[in-house]
Formats: sequence, structure tokens, C-alpha cells
Amino acid sequence: MLGDIKDTVFEIVQAVLPVTIVVIILQFSLISMPMDVFLHFLAGTVMVTIGLILFMLGIKIGLLPLGETVGAEIPKWGSAVIVIAIAFILGFAVTVAEPDVRILADQVEFVSQGDISKSILIFMVALGVGIFVGLAMLRIILGIPLAYLLGAGYVFVLLLSFIVPSNFVPIAFDAGGVTTGPLTVPFILALGIGVASVLGGKSTLGDSFGLIGLASIGPVIAVMLLGVILQ
Repeated sequence: MLGDIKDTVFEIVQAVLPVTIVVIILQFSLISMPMDVFLHFLAGTVMVTIGLILFMLGIKIGLLPLGETVGAEIPKWGSAVIVIAIAFILGFAVTVAEPDVRILADQVEFVSQGDISKSILIFMVALGVGIFVGLAMLRIILGIPLAYLLGAGYVFVLLLSFIVPSNFVPIAFDAGGVTTGPLTVPFILALGIGVASVLGGKSTLGDSFGLIGLASIGPVIAVMLLGVILQ
């Protein structure tokens, strides 16, 4: 436990410190921000560092073991429908809680002046992730090559991009990006590892990964379909 804390603190400080140093150098050489703004930046940096340390410890202690445990247990129930249904529910729920998704939804609602509702956008993004996480579980169960699903998904995205309103296309692709956030990614990966580890005859390494790439297609399609509905 102490070793995990030490490693996590080192990783976060190592990630945050270079940006902080660059900003400090720029402050006293080129930018010269107002001192209150600069002090707010330093205070925010400390808060971010502490928050990331606690967040990463929470991921390692709670979220990753939970995802692997759930993923390892649900295939034992012997029903592919249950596996897919639970994967859908978990994918939907973890996306609703994803901070990156909420930030995107806030910004879209603000820029669109309320025309695109924050709650509807979060729902559609979460729905897209849930469906494609369920599809990823089906891929593991049936041994479907990942390239087939990725190819079909992106062909569908390309076709949709020609018929949806132009302002929804960039929002849709950003929606796919924000689902690869710090909460969704570790949980989905852990879930996939757990499922793949108990399915006889399957390659754990090959089946456990690629889920994030597949799941990120779902929000793109869902937001594009939202654009078609709202146009």
C-alpha cells in the first residue's frame, strides 16, 4: 500500500511539474500575467496534484479490482445475454460519471445557447458507450475479429457524416474522444480483462484490449443520430 502511494505521488508530480515549470518560466520572461492570476494558477496546480494523487489511488484500490472482479464473475452465470446486459449497464453508468463527458456537455450547451441540452448529450454519449461495450463483450464471446467491427463502425460513421447537420460532426468526434477519460478507460479495460480471463480458448491479451477503441465509436454514432433527430 505504501509503495503504491509513493509510486502514485511520484508519477503525478512527474506529470504536473514540467508544465508548472514552463508556465513559471514564461511568467517571468514573456507573459507577465497579473500576479493574482499567477497565484491562482499555483494554487490550482497544488489542488490538481493532490486531486490526481487521490484519484489515481482510488482507481488502483477500488475501480480496477472491481472491474476485473465483475468481469470475471458474470461469464460464470452461463448466459451471453446477461454478460452483454451488465456490460451495457456498467458502460452507461461509468460514462455518465465521466468528468470529461460532463465538461464537453457543459461547453456544448453554453456555445449552442441551450439548443443542445447538456442532459440529452450526456445520455446519448453514455448510450453509445453502453451499446458498444456490450458489443465488445459479444466480440469476446464469439471471437469476432476486432478489425471487422472497427471497420464496419467507422464506415457507418463516415456515411452518417454526410447526412447529419455539419455542426454535429465535430461534436460527435469530440464525444468519442472524451469517453477515453480517466474514469471510463480503466474500468472498461478491467472489465474486459476479467471477462476474457475466464473464457476458455480465448486469448486474454488479444481480447482484453481494443475495447476502448471500439467503445469510442458508440458516442460518435449516437451524437450524429441525435443531430439527425434534432435537425
